[in-house]
Amino acid sequence: MTARWLFLLTLGAFAGSLNATGEGCLENARTDLETLYCKVVSEGQGAGLPTWTDFRRNDPKVQALLLRRPAGRLGLVVPEVTASSAKPPQPQSANDPDDAKQVDTRQFRGKLARCRLEGPRINCPQGRYDLISNLPNRKLANGVLAAENHLGLSSFTDDRSNEDAVRRYLSDAYDRYILKMVEIGLGANTMSFTAFHNAFHTMEDGGVDFARRMERTFTLLKQDKKNLAVKARYHDELPQDLSLCAVINADIVVCDNVGTNWVYVSPSR
Repeated sequence: MTARWLFLLTLGAFAGSLNATGEGCLENARTDLETLYCKVVSEGQGAGLPTWTDFRRNDPKVQALLLRRPAGRLGLVVPEVTASSAKPPQPQSANDPDDAKQVDTRQFRGKLARCRLEGPRINCPQGRYDLISNLPNRKLANGVLAAENHLGLSSFTDDRSNEDAVRRYLSDAYDRYILKMVEIGLGANTMSFTAFHNAFHTMEDGGVDFARRMERTFTLLKQDKKNLAVKARYHDELPQDLSLCAVINADIVVCDNVGTNWVYVSPSR
C-alpha cells in the first residue's frame, strides 16, 4: 500500500497541511513541541507526521515520540516532557485560528435510546446494524468507481459566521459523504464529523473551496481503489458507548470518539 493511499484515506490530511506548512504555524504554536513540529514540517521532514490538527490532539508524550525520528534527521533536539507539560492539552477556544476544537455533536446525534450497542452490532427494535468493513471491488455495485460517480457536495455560499447555516450545510454534506464512502467500499476509512467540520473551516480559511477539494479527493480515492488492495479494517477498536453514535438514515448509523469513526449498516440496505 503506497504512502499516497494512506494519505488519501484520511481525507483530512489535505486540510491539516494548509496550516502546518503555512507561515501561521509558528505563530500559532503554543508549546516547544508544537514549535518543533512546525520546524520539522517546514524543513520537508513531515511526511510521516499527522496533520497539525491531529498532532495537537495528542498528549505531549506522544507528540515527543512522533517528532523524535524526523527531528533527529535534522539534528534538532526534542524537548524533554516534564510532569507539568505532560498534562492533557486544554480545550481550544472557539476563535482558535486552526479551528481544531472538538465539535459539540450532541445536536448531530440521532435517536438510539431503545437500541443496544454490542460491539460490532447495534440492535434496535426496528432491526440491527452491523459494523461495516472496507469491501473488495468485486463486491461493489457496477459503476461506482467510474468517473461519472461524483461525491456531489454543493459549495457553501452562506455567511460562515452564521453557525446555524454552517451546521445545516455540514450535516447534509456529511450524510452524503458517508453514503458515498460506503458506496465505493471504504466505509471503514471515514472521517468523524469533528474532523469533517475542522477540514471545512481549515480549507475555507485557506481560500480553498471545500466541496471542490473533497470532490477531487473522492476522484483520487476511486482511482486508487481500482488499482490497490485495501484491508477490511486497519484496527480492532470498537466504540464503547451508544452515546457516541448518530443516525445518518434508516440504514446507516455512525459512531465516533473524535479520533476514530465506525459505520454500521443495516443488512437490508
